[in-house]
Amino acid sequence: MAIRLGHNDYGKSRVRLLRVSRHADHHEIRELAIQILFEGDFDTAHTRGDNRKILPTDTMKNTVYALARQYPLESSEEFGLHLIDHFLTYNPQTSSVSVSISEELWSRISYGGKPHATAFLRSGQEKRTADLRGTREGTSVRAGLADLVLLKTTKSAFEGFLRDPYTTLKEDRNRILATSVRASWLYGREEVEFNTVWQGARQLLLETFAEHDSQSLQQTLYAMGEAVLENFEAIREIRLSLPNKHFNLADLKPFGLENPAEVFVPTEEPHGLIEATIVRD
Repeated sequence: MAIRLGHNDYGKSRVRLLRVSRHADHHEIRELAIQILFEGDFDTAHTRGDNRKILPTDTMKNTVYALARQYPLESSEEFGLHLIDHFLTYNPQTSSVSVSISEELWSRISYGGKPHATAFLRSGQEKRTADLRGTREGTSVRAGLADLVLLKTTKSAFEGFLRDPYTTLKEDRNRILATSVRASWLYGREEVEFNTVWQGARQLLLETFAEHDSQSLQQTLYAMGEAVLENFEAIREIRLSLPNKHFNLADLKPFGLENPAEVFVPTEEPHGLIEATIVRD
């Protein structure tokens, strides 16, 4: 029986970074968690314990901080491109470098009716994400977001669905629709105004969710992705993952009370999960 080494990679995960850009009249901050993975000619490290082609993962960590000092870190995507370029340049044994970045979002504290110049507030649990993979032939860039929690109290129905002997769900013409959006879109080219497109895509996701007359979360997901592709030619495809966060109508009949869709019970588990990729032909 022949035994061989299959796919393998290695790297450093959860490299935490806060970058402060100090301008004369204000400061800017970005907080990132970064993962770096190498693929390449590393077979002998596994099969023979030969580490001559292994760049220490501690060096990867150090590189993150060194490059963060050398570059302004205007966007997660741009910083990921700098990391990939550096590692491919100095590591000929590496065939590809993958960089995944999760960014905590901070906003300015309001002070005296205007944004404070140097004090910030964490903007909930939402994160900005970037996933890049680079080889010597080219680089793919994905951007997106995670944990964007949305809810609306109208324009949401779920009717006419398939039933079998175990179906108990009732049809609903005006239900609460809530989700925690995870989105990832693939750019068709590297020359992109990353911050501008990210802000615009996020805003379209918000607006479409709010105004779409939803007959199902599947339909709303498609409408959200379609809106992004129609408005940003630089985006080739977008993948959306939307858990269906349930809010069940509270039964107040035992107390002699009616409940005209005003009192609900939030539930965390189990929940539905709707996922799809919308692509540009």
